[in-house]
Amino acid sequence: MLSFLGKQTRLCNGVSRRDWLRLGGLGAFALSVDQLSTAQATEISLAPSSGSFGKAKRCIVLFMLGGPPQLETWDPKPDAPKEIRGEFGTIATATPGYHVGELMPHTAKLTDKIAVLRAMATGDNAHSSSGYWMLTGRPHSPKGQENALPGAPNNWPSLPAVVRHLKGDQSSLPGSIRLPEEIWNTGHIVWPGQDAGWLGNHADPWLITCDPNKADFRVPDIGLPLEISPERLSQRNALRDLMNNHFNKVDSAPVQRWSNWQAKAMDLLRTEETQAAFTVDQEPSHVRDRYGRNRFGQSVLLARRLVEHGVSLVQVNWTRWEEDENVAPAWDTHAKNGERLKNALMPPMDQAYSALLEDLDQRGMLEDTLVVWMGEFGRSPKINARGGRDHWGHCFSVALAGGGVTGGVVHGQSDRQAGYPLDGRVEPQDLASTVYHCLGIPPETTMKDPFGRPLAISTGTPITAIL
Repeated sequence: MLSFLGKQTRLCNGVSRRDWLRLGGLGAFALSVDQLSTAQATEISLAPSSGSFGKAKRCIVLFMLGGPPQLETWDPKPDAPKEIRGEFGTIATATPGYHVGELMPHTAKLTDKIAVLRAMATGDNAHSSSGYWMLTGRPHSPKGQENALPGAPNNWPSLPAVVRHLKGDQSSLPGSIRLPEEIWNTGHIVWPGQDAGWLGNHADPWLITCDPNKADFRVPDIGLPLEISPERLSQRNALRDLMNNHFNKVDSAPVQRWSNWQAKAMDLLRTEETQAAFTVDQEPSHVRDRYGRNRFGQSVLLARRLVEHGVSLVQVNWTRWEEDENVAPAWDTHAKNGERLKNALMPPMDQAYSALLEDLDQRGMLEDTLVVWMGEFGRSPKINARGGRDHWGHCFSVALAGGGVTGGVVHGQSDRQAGYPLDGRVEPQDLASTVYHCLGIPPETTMKDPFGRPLAISTGTPITAIL
């Protein structure tokens, strides 16, 4: 069996790039007969675009691992006691009468483009299970399960997977991509709800583990190893065709499927469009500076480039940075909440998020690009003895902008401590329905599971108040 030479880089499903591009075999892109049948059994009817429906051609999801605090971001309570409101004040925004936390100065100027949900709720205080619900629109069974693992019965396809399955790949790049790494708990325990689940590998959103902020940034999964020249690749391609033609005489259907996915792999290696999408270093220095010279900022910039090159949905995960401690990694601020927010979290988030909205707007892309800002839950209203805030799924905030969303809208109201919804309560399935709606996919669209049962992609309702 012939295969490319080079370092055994592992892809998101544990398959190496070498195996993925193996010339005579099935490859990581190949579909089994059952998976192919599942993919072809999808029932979807896209209605003509009207109003907010189908207004978004693409979507960027910014996921804040750990749970960003609602009180210091979108839902401050300046009149609450200090142990509730925290140490920071509020600032006025572009939306009359609406204030956000003082650590969001750039974002505050852009709220006329943003719709804020202040009464999102899961009632689940575990990262893994609440995160599963937010990422798929389906509640985890059971709720409140920390360090939950992928697999049945919690193997509903993630939102990026559903989008890729229904919209397909619009270019040489896959329809959905995640970066700069997967979401995991301490011990690298990977969350469920990040892949295609029972849909099969064909719908998996690509995981690109990378750091676009590094000077030598390169995506290894789509590049030839140095020892493989273009001429050598061409020779191996010819040999592959010869072998496929031979096996085609024995059984044409499987070989044809293999050839289609092998061709996709070859396109990724040879297409200039694919390579150009990842050349962040071609951006002007002032643009890179505006997003922030850090892994998150440059990942958000890369996401903008990817949607420009035909990717339907890009999810950028804010995961742990090298200097994070286990006591309060990423946005999981169990200790030193104020210090973490002021020095490590809010400035780069505010910078990158606002840069993305401004950049898309200036390029004329915000109107048809949906941007979703979210985490798996919020933080507890009361500050604990370590100066931190704990897990809180009872009420938290999510923000949407562009692509069918009405800016300057604040939907939902929490109580005086931002602890529980008073009105406008929404759940993750409603958020998922809203995203599908904006992308032109009716939430009642069905997919057939491995048992042939037609299941609606969402059980929620689009949040019309922000559309």
